Amino acid sequence: MKVFKFGGASVRDENAIQNVGRILESYRDESLVIVVSAMGKTTNALEAVVNAHAKKTGKAFELLEGIKQQHFEVIDHLLGADEAVKASVNDIFVEAEWVLEEAPHPNYDFMYDQIVCIGELASSRILAAYLNKIGLPTQWLDARDVIVTDDIFREGWVLWEETLRNAREKVAPALEKGGFILTQGFIGTTSENFTTTLGREGSDYSAAIFSFCLDAESMTIWKDVPGVLTADPRKFDNVTKLDKLSYREAIEMTYYGAKVIHPKTIKPLQNKNIPLYVKSFIDPSGSGTLISSDVEDNYPPIVAIEEDQAFLNISTRDFSFVAEHHMSYLFQKIAELRIQVHMMQNTAISFALCVANVDDKVERFAKSIEKDFKVDVDYGLELITVRHYQKPLLDSLREGKIVLLEERIRNTVQMVVKDVPVMRRKVVAG
Repeated sequence: MKVFKFGGASVRDENAIQNVGRILESYRDESLVIVVSAMGKTTNALEAVVNAHAKKTGKAFELLEGIKQQHFEVIDHLLGADEAVKASVNDIFVEAEWVLEEAPHPNYDFMYDQIVCIGELASSRILAAYLNKIGLPTQWLDARDVIVTDDIFREGWVLWEETLRNAREKVAPALEKGGFILTQGFIGTTSENFTTTLGREGSDYSAAIFSFCLDAESMTIWKDVPGVLTADPRKFDNVTKLDKLSYREAIEMTYYGAKVIHPKTIKPLQNKNIPLYVKSFIDPSGSGTLISSDVEDNYPPIVAIEEDQAFLNISTRDFSFVAEHHMSYLFQKIAELRIQVHMMQNTAISFALCVANVDDKVERFAKSIEKDFKVDVDYGLELITVRHYQKPLLDSLREGKIVLLEERIRNTVQMVVKDVPVMRRKVVAG
Protein backbone atom coordinates (compact mmCIF):
# COMPACT_ATOMS: atom_id res chain seq x y z
CA MET A 1 0.00 0.00 0.00
CA LYS A 2 1.23 3.46 -0.94
CA VAL A 3 0.11 6.96 0.03
CA PHE A 4 -0.08 9.79 -2.53
CA LYS A 5 -0.60 13.44 -1.68
CA PHE A 6 -1.81 15.97 -4.26
CA GLY A 7 -1.62 19.64 -3.30
CA GLY A 8 -3.82 22.55 -4.26
CA ALA A 9 -1.95 23.37 -7.48
CA SER A 10 -2.46 19.83 -8.76
CA VAL A 11 -6.27 20.10 -8.43
CA ARG A 12 -6.71 23.83 -9.05
CA ASP A 13 -9.17 23.43 -11.95
CA GLU A 14 -10.75 20.86 -14.26
CA ASN A 15 -7.64 20.52 -16.44
CA ALA A 16 -5.44 19.88 -13.41
CA ILE A 17 -7.87 17.29 -12.05
CA GLN A 18 -7.86 15.51 -15.42
CA ASN A 19 -4.06 15.43 -15.21
CA VAL A 20 -4.28 13.78 -11.78
CA GLY A 21 -6.56 11.20 -13.35
CA ARG A 22 -3.95 10.46 -16.02
CA ILE A 23 -1.25 10.03 -13.36
CA LEU A 24 -3.41 7.68 -11.31
CA GLU A 25 -4.31 5.62 -14.38
CA SER A 26 -0.74 4.30 -14.25
CA TYR A 27 -1.41 3.01 -10.73
CA ARG A 28 -4.84 1.48 -11.26
CA ASP A 29 -3.71 -1.92 -9.96
CA GLU A 30 -2.04 -0.47 -6.85
CA SER A 31 -3.48 -0.14 -3.36
CA LEU A 32 -3.48 3.63 -2.79
CA VAL A 33 -4.59 6.08 -0.14
CA ILE A 34 -4.81 9.49 -1.83
CA VAL A 35 -4.72 12.67 0.26
CA VAL A 36 -5.84 15.88 -1.44
CA SER A 37 -5.70 19.57 -0.57
CA ALA A 38 -8.24 22.28 -1.32
CA MET A 39 -8.37 23.45 -4.94
CA GLY A 40 -5.89 26.16 -5.90
CA LYS A 41 -6.16 29.19 -3.63
CA THR A 42 -9.42 28.09 -2.01
CA THR A 43 -7.95 28.14 1.51
CA ASN A 44 -6.93 31.79 1.05
CA ALA A 45 -10.43 32.60 -0.20
CA LEU A 46 -12.03 30.84 2.78
CA GLU A 47 -9.75 32.74 5.13
CA ALA A 48 -11.22 35.92 3.64
CA VAL A 49 -14.68 34.58 4.51
CA VAL A 50 -13.60 33.99 8.10
CA ASN A 51 -12.14 37.49 8.37
CA ALA A 52 -15.25 39.07 6.88
CA HIS A 53 -17.46 37.26 9.37
CA ALA A 54 -15.20 38.12 12.31
CA LYS A 55 -15.18 41.81 11.34
CA LYS A 56 -18.92 41.82 10.50
CA THR A 57 -18.35 43.42 7.09
CA GLY A 58 -21.52 41.89 5.65
CA LYS A 59 -19.51 40.28 2.83
CA ALA A 60 -19.03 36.78 4.25
CA PHE A 61 -22.01 35.11 2.54
CA GLU A 62 -21.18 36.76 -0.78
CA LEU A 63 -17.58 35.58 -0.63
CA LEU A 64 -18.63 32.04 0.29
CA GLU A 65 -21.15 31.93 -2.54
CA GLY A 66 -18.44 32.90 -5.01
CA ILE A 67 -16.24 30.02 -3.83
CA LYS A 68 -19.16 27.59 -4.10
CA GLN A 69 -19.92 28.68 -7.67
CA GLN A 70 -16.27 28.14 -8.65
CA HIS A 71 -16.56 24.55 -7.45
CA PHE A 72 -19.85 24.10 -9.29
CA GLU A 73 -18.20 25.30 -12.51
CA VAL A 74 -15.50 22.65 -12.14
CA ILE A 75 -18.17 20.00 -11.55
CA ASP A 76 -20.03 21.12 -14.70
CA HIS A 77 -16.87 20.85 -16.81
CA LEU A 78 -15.73 17.52 -15.39
CA LEU A 79 -18.93 15.66 -14.61
CA GLY A 80 -21.68 17.35 -16.57
CA ALA A 81 -25.13 17.26 -15.02
CA ASP A 82 -24.10 15.19 -12.00
CA GLU A 83 -26.59 16.50 -9.51
CA ALA A 84 -25.55 14.00 -6.82
CA VAL A 85 -22.02 15.41 -6.65
CA LYS A 86 -23.34 18.96 -6.75
CA ALA A 87 -25.70 18.15 -3.89
CA SER A 88 -22.90 16.65 -1.77
CA VAL A 89 -20.68 19.69 -2.37
CA ASN A 90 -23.58 22.03 -1.66
CA ASP A 91 -24.17 20.26 1.67
CA ILE A 92 -20.55 20.97 2.58
CA PHE A 93 -21.02 24.68 1.94
CA VAL A 94 -24.29 24.67 3.90
CA GLU A 95 -22.28 23.66 6.99
CA ALA A 96 -20.20 26.82 6.57
CA GLU A 97 -23.35 28.88 6.07
CA TRP A 98 -24.62 27.65 9.42
CA VAL A 99 -21.49 29.07 11.04
CA LEU A 100 -22.03 32.40 9.30
CA GLU A 101 -25.64 32.57 10.46
CA GLU A 102 -24.42 32.74 14.06
CA ALA A 103 -22.62 35.67 15.66
CA PRO A 104 -18.82 35.48 15.23
CA HIS A 105 -17.45 32.94 17.69
CA PRO A 106 -15.30 34.46 20.44
CA ASN A 107 -12.59 31.90 19.65
CA TYR A 108 -11.41 33.02 16.20
CA ASP A 109 -9.32 29.87 15.68
CA PHE A 110 -12.32 27.62 16.38
CA MET A 111 -14.43 29.54 13.88
CA TYR A 112 -11.58 29.40 11.34
CA ASP A 113 -11.38 25.61 11.44
CA GLN A 114 -15.14 25.09 11.07
CA ILE A 115 -15.16 27.17 7.87
CA VAL A 116 -11.78 26.61 6.21
CA CYS A 117 -12.11 22.81 6.36
CA ILE A 118 -14.72 22.83 3.61
CA GLY A 119 -12.05 23.44 0.96
CA GLU A 120 -10.57 19.96 1.37
CA LEU A 121 -13.97 18.34 1.81
CA ALA A 122 -15.26 19.84 -1.45
CA SER A 123 -12.16 19.14 -3.56
CA SER A 124 -12.02 15.52 -2.40
CA ARG A 125 -15.68 14.97 -3.28
CA ILE A 126 -15.09 16.29 -6.80
CA LEU A 127 -11.89 14.32 -7.39
CA ALA A 128 -13.39 11.08 -6.06
CA ALA A 129 -16.39 11.45 -8.37
CA TYR A 130 -14.15 12.15 -11.36
CA LEU A 131 -11.92 9.14 -10.70
CA ASN A 132 -14.97 6.88 -10.48
CA LYS A 133 -16.29 8.39 -13.71
CA ILE A 134 -13.10 7.50 -15.63
CA GLY A 135 -13.10 3.94 -14.35
CA LEU A 136 -10.81 4.17 -11.33
CA PRO A 137 -12.87 2.79 -8.41
CA THR A 138 -12.46 5.19 -5.50
CA GLN A 139 -13.92 5.26 -2.00
CA TRP A 140 -14.33 8.68 -0.37
CA LEU A 141 -13.22 8.85 3.27
CA ASP A 142 -13.73 11.67 5.77
CA ALA A 143 -10.31 12.24 7.37
CA ARG A 144 -12.10 13.38 10.52
CA ASP A 145 -13.20 9.77 11.04
CA VAL A 146 -9.53 8.85 11.41
CA ILE A 147 -7.31 11.74 12.59
CA VAL A 148 -8.03 12.82 16.16
CA THR A 149 -6.33 15.85 17.69
CA ASP A 150 -6.38 17.90 20.86
CA ASP A 151 -8.61 20.98 21.01
CA ILE A 152 -6.03 23.59 20.01
CA PHE A 153 -7.68 24.90 16.87
CA ARG A 154 -5.61 25.81 13.77
CA GLU A 155 -2.64 23.88 15.16
CA GLY A 156 -4.08 20.58 16.34
CA TRP A 157 -1.66 18.06 17.84
CA VAL A 158 -2.39 14.50 16.80
CA LEU A 159 -3.57 12.02 19.42
CA TRP A 160 -1.69 9.08 18.01
CA GLU A 161 -3.27 6.21 19.94
CA GLU A 162 -6.82 7.12 18.88
CA THR A 163 -5.74 7.93 15.33
CA LEU A 164 -3.87 4.65 14.94
CA ARG A 165 -6.87 2.69 16.17
CA ASN A 166 -9.21 4.49 13.76
CA ALA A 167 -6.91 3.88 10.81
CA ARG A 168 -6.72 0.17 11.51
CA GLU A 169 -10.45 -0.18 12.12
CA LYS A 170 -11.76 2.03 9.29
CA VAL A 171 -9.13 2.36 6.57
CA ALA A 172 -7.42 -1.03 6.52
CA PRO A 173 -10.71 -2.97 5.87
CA ALA A 174 -11.66 -0.52 3.13
CA LEU A 175 -8.33 -1.10 1.40
CA GLU A 176 -9.03 -4.83 1.29
CA LYS A 177 -12.03 -4.12 -0.97
CA GLY A 178 -9.67 -2.89 -3.70
CA GLY A 179 -9.51 0.39 -5.57
CA PHE A 180 -8.36 3.71 -4.19
CA ILE A 181 -9.27 5.48 -0.96
CA LEU A 182 -9.41 9.26 -1.27
CA THR A 183 -9.41 11.55 1.73
CA GLN A 184 -8.55 15.09 2.82
CA GLY A 185 -5.36 16.64 4.05
CA PHE A 186 -5.10 19.37 6.68
CA ILE A 187 -8.13 18.41 8.80
CA GLY A 188 -8.90 16.31 11.84
CA THR A 189 -11.36 16.29 14.71
CA THR A 190 -11.45 16.61 18.47
CA SER A 191 -12.95 13.99 20.76
CA GLU A 192 -16.04 16.25 20.86
CA ASN A 193 -16.31 16.05 17.03
CA PHE A 194 -15.28 19.63 16.34
CA THR A 195 -13.17 20.06 13.23
CA THR A 196 -9.54 21.02 13.72
CA THR A 197 -6.76 21.81 11.26
CA LEU A 198 -3.13 20.71 11.49
CA GLY A 199 -1.47 24.01 10.62
CA ARG A 200 -1.20 25.84 7.32
CA GLU A 201 -0.05 23.60 4.44
CA GLY A 202 -0.68 20.61 6.71
CA SER A 203 -1.81 18.16 4.01
CA ASP A 204 1.70 16.71 3.72
CA TYR A 205 1.52 15.92 7.41
CA SER A 206 -1.87 14.26 6.95
CA ALA A 207 -0.38 11.96 4.32
CA ALA A 208 2.48 11.10 6.69
CA ILE A 209 -0.04 10.28 9.44
CA PHE A 210 -1.86 7.85 7.14
CA SER A 211 1.47 6.39 6.00
CA PHE A 212 2.57 5.78 9.58
CA CYS A 213 -0.71 4.33 10.77
CA LEU A 214 -1.10 1.97 7.80
CA ASP A 215 2.57 0.94 7.49
CA ALA A 216 2.77 2.27 3.94
CA GLU A 217 5.35 0.94 1.51
CA SER A 218 6.13 4.53 0.48
CA MET A 219 4.67 8.03 0.35
CA THR A 220 4.74 10.38 -2.63
CA ILE A 221 4.09 14.12 -2.66
CA TRP A 222 3.17 15.43 -6.13
CA LYS A 223 4.33 19.03 -6.63
CA ASP A 224 4.71 21.61 -9.41
CA VAL A 225 8.52 21.35 -9.13
CA PRO A 226 10.75 18.45 -10.27
CA GLY A 227 11.71 17.55 -6.69
CA VAL A 228 13.41 19.13 -3.69
CA LEU A 229 15.51 22.07 -4.89
CA THR A 230 18.44 23.87 -3.33
CA ALA A 231 16.38 27.10 -3.15
CA ASP A 232 13.06 28.55 -4.28
CA PRO A 233 13.32 28.95 -8.08
CA ARG A 234 11.02 31.99 -7.87
CA LYS A 235 13.67 33.79 -5.81
CA PHE A 236 16.99 32.35 -7.02
CA ASP A 237 18.66 31.51 -10.30
CA ASN A 238 20.73 28.39 -10.90
CA VAL A 239 18.95 26.20 -8.35
CA THR A 240 19.50 22.47 -8.67
CA LYS A 241 17.44 19.40 -7.83
CA LEU A 242 18.59 17.15 -5.01
CA ASP A 243 18.22 13.56 -6.18
CA LYS A 244 18.43 12.13 -2.67
CA LEU A 245 18.10 13.44 0.87
CA SER A 246 18.49 11.83 4.27
CA TYR A 247 15.62 12.09 6.73
CA ARG A 248 17.91 14.18 8.93
CA GLU A 249 18.65 16.73 6.21
CA ALA A 250 14.99 16.91 5.20
CA ILE A 251 13.97 17.57 8.81
CA GLU A 252 16.59 20.31 9.08
CA MET A 253 15.50 21.89 5.78
CA THR A 254 11.81 21.94 6.61
CA TYR A 255 12.44 23.16 10.16
CA TYR A 256 14.41 26.09 8.78
CA GLY A 257 11.71 27.06 6.30
CA ALA A 258 12.06 25.06 3.06
CA LYS A 259 8.52 25.15 1.66
CA VAL A 260 8.48 22.00 -0.45
CA ILE A 261 7.47 19.78 2.51
CA HIS A 262 5.52 20.54 5.70
CA PRO A 263 7.89 20.53 8.72
CA LYS A 264 6.03 17.80 10.65
CA THR A 265 5.95 15.38 7.71
CA ILE A 266 9.30 13.64 7.99
CA LYS A 267 9.40 12.31 11.56
CA PRO A 268 6.48 9.83 11.32
CA LEU A 269 8.03 8.44 8.13
CA GLN A 270 11.49 8.20 9.67
CA ASN A 271 10.11 6.36 12.69
CA LYS A 272 8.99 3.52 10.42
CA ASN A 273 11.64 3.95 7.73
CA ILE A 274 9.03 4.77 5.06
CA PRO A 275 10.66 6.34 1.98
CA LEU A 276 9.27 9.66 0.75
CA TYR A 277 9.31 10.64 -2.91
CA VAL A 278 8.79 14.23 -4.08
CA LYS A 279 7.74 14.17 -7.72
CA SER A 280 6.33 16.52 -10.34
CA PHE A 281 2.73 16.26 -11.48
CA ILE A 282 3.84 18.24 -14.55
CA ASP A 283 6.44 15.59 -15.46
CA PRO A 284 5.28 12.41 -13.70
CA SER A 285 7.98 10.30 -15.34
CA GLY A 286 10.76 12.42 -13.80
CA SER A 287 12.95 10.89 -11.11
CA GLY A 288 12.05 13.41 -8.42
CA THR A 289 13.75 13.32 -5.03
CA LEU A 290 14.01 10.34 -2.70
CA ILE A 291 14.09 10.99 1.06
CA SER A 292 15.16 7.96 3.09
CA SER A 293 17.66 6.64 5.60
CA ASP A 294 20.04 5.17 3.02
CA VAL A 295 21.57 8.46 1.89
CA GLU A 296 24.98 9.97 2.56
CA ASP A 297 24.91 13.49 4.01
CA ASN A 298 26.88 15.37 1.36
CA TYR A 299 25.10 18.40 -0.09
CA PRO A 300 25.60 21.70 -1.91
CA PRO A 301 24.50 24.96 -0.24
CA ILE A 302 20.75 24.99 0.44
CA VAL A 303 18.86 28.25 1.07
CA ALA A 304 15.49 28.75 2.75
CA ILE A 305 13.82 32.13 3.20
CA GLU A 306 10.98 32.78 5.64
CA GLU A 307 9.22 36.06 4.94
CA ASP A 308 6.96 38.14 7.19
CA GLN A 309 8.97 37.62 10.36
CA ALA A 310 8.77 39.68 13.54
CA PHE A 311 11.79 40.48 15.71
CA LEU A 312 11.03 41.06 19.39
CA ASN A 313 13.48 42.60 21.84
CA ILE A 314 12.24 41.98 25.39
CA SER A 315 13.64 43.51 28.57
CA THR A 316 12.45 43.74 32.16
CA ARG A 317 10.89 47.02 33.22
CA ASP A 318 12.93 47.13 36.45
CA PHE A 319 16.20 46.64 34.52
CA SER A 320 16.92 43.41 36.39
CA PHE A 321 18.64 40.46 34.73
CA VAL A 322 16.52 38.23 32.49
CA ALA A 323 16.62 35.17 34.76
CA GLU A 324 15.30 31.63 34.55
CA HIS A 325 11.90 32.44 36.00
CA HIS A 326 11.46 35.20 33.40
CA MET A 327 12.31 32.76 30.59
CA SER A 328 9.89 30.17 31.97
CA TYR A 329 7.08 32.74 32.04
CA LEU A 330 7.80 33.98 28.50
CA PHE A 331 7.89 30.49 27.04
CA GLN A 332 4.65 29.61 28.78
CA LYS A 333 3.00 32.52 26.96
CA ILE A 334 4.64 31.51 23.67
CA ALA A 335 3.34 27.95 24.09
CA GLU A 336 -0.19 29.13 24.91
CA LEU A 337 -0.33 31.09 21.63
CA ARG A 338 1.48 28.38 19.63
CA ILE A 339 3.91 30.98 18.32
CA GLN A 340 6.57 29.52 16.06
CA VAL A 341 10.00 30.64 17.28
CA HIS A 342 12.74 30.55 14.64
CA MET A 343 15.65 32.16 16.50
CA MET A 344 16.37 33.45 19.99
CA GLN A 345 19.24 35.05 21.86
CA ASN A 346 19.54 36.28 25.41
CA THR A 347 21.86 38.72 27.15
CA ALA A 348 21.99 39.72 30.79
CA ILE A 349 19.18 42.26 30.49
CA SER A 350 17.32 41.38 27.28
CA PHE A 351 15.86 38.48 25.31
CA ALA A 352 15.50 38.60 21.51
CA LEU A 353 13.14 36.43 19.44
CA CYS A 354 12.50 35.97 15.74
CA VAL A 355 9.01 34.53 15.21
CA ALA A 356 6.55 33.97 12.41
CA ASN A 357 4.14 36.91 12.23
CA VAL A 358 0.87 34.98 12.00
CA ASP A 359 -2.44 36.80 12.47
CA ASP A 360 -2.34 38.88 15.64
CA LYS A 361 -0.35 36.43 17.77
CA VAL A 362 2.67 38.72 18.14
CA GLU A 363 0.49 41.62 19.27
CA ARG A 364 -1.36 39.36 21.71
CA PHE A 365 1.91 38.05 23.11
CA ALA A 366 3.36 41.56 23.56
CA LYS A 367 0.18 42.77 25.26
CA SER A 368 0.08 39.77 27.62
CA ILE A 369 3.56 40.54 29.02
CA GLU A 370 3.56 44.35 28.87
CA LYS A 371 3.01 44.75 32.61
CA ASP A 372 6.40 43.24 33.47
CA PHE A 373 8.37 43.61 30.25
CA LYS A 374 9.18 46.25 27.69
CA VAL A 375 8.74 44.85 24.18
CA ASP A 376 10.06 46.43 20.99
CA VAL A 377 8.83 44.77 17.79
CA ASP A 378 10.18 45.10 14.25
CA TYR A 379 7.90 43.70 11.53
CA GLY A 380 8.26 42.77 7.88
CA LEU A 381 11.60 40.99 8.18
CA GLU A 382 13.15 37.98 6.48
CA LEU A 383 14.80 34.97 8.06
CA ILE A 384 17.49 33.58 5.76
CA THR A 385 18.85 30.13 6.50
CA VAL A 386 21.77 28.60 4.60
CA ARG A 387 22.70 24.98 5.09
CA HIS A 388 26.21 23.86 4.02
CA TYR A 389 27.09 27.51 3.48
CA GLN A 390 29.89 29.04 1.46
CA LYS A 391 31.22 32.54 2.13
CA PRO A 392 30.54 34.03 -1.36
CA LEU A 393 26.88 32.98 -1.10
CA LEU A 394 26.54 34.51 2.38
CA ASP A 395 28.09 37.76 1.18
CA SER A 396 25.64 37.98 -1.72
CA LEU A 397 22.67 37.34 0.56
CA ARG A 398 23.72 40.20 2.86
CA GLU A 399 23.79 42.77 0.05
CA GLY A 400 21.22 45.53 0.61
CA LYS A 401 20.32 44.14 4.05
CA ILE A 402 20.78 45.08 7.68
CA VAL A 403 21.48 41.97 9.77
CA LEU A 404 19.60 42.23 13.07
CA LEU A 405 20.60 38.82 14.38
CA GLU A 406 22.97 36.16 13.09
CA GLU A 407 23.75 32.70 14.37
CA ARG A 408 26.03 29.89 13.20
CA ILE A 409 25.52 26.30 14.30
CA ARG A 410 27.88 23.77 12.71
CA ASN A 411 27.11 23.94 8.99
CA THR A 412 24.08 26.25 9.25
CA VAL A 413 23.90 30.06 9.22
CA GLN A 414 20.73 31.98 10.09
CA MET A 415 20.23 35.72 9.64
CA VAL A 416 17.30 37.96 10.51
CA VAL A 417 17.48 40.79 8.00
CA LYS A 418 15.64 43.89 6.85
CA ASP A 419 15.95 45.61 3.51
CA VAL A 420 17.85 48.88 3.35
CA PRO A 421 18.40 51.01 0.26
CA VAL A 422 21.96 50.82 -0.97
CA MET A 423 23.59 54.19 -0.29
CA ARG A 424 25.45 55.63 -3.26
CA ARG A 425 27.53 58.77 -3.40
CA LYS A 426 26.00 61.57 -5.41
CA VAL A 427 27.84 63.04 -8.32
CA VAL A 428 28.37 66.70 -7.45
CA ALA A 429 28.75 69.07 -10.34
CA GLY A 430 32.08 70.77 -10.05
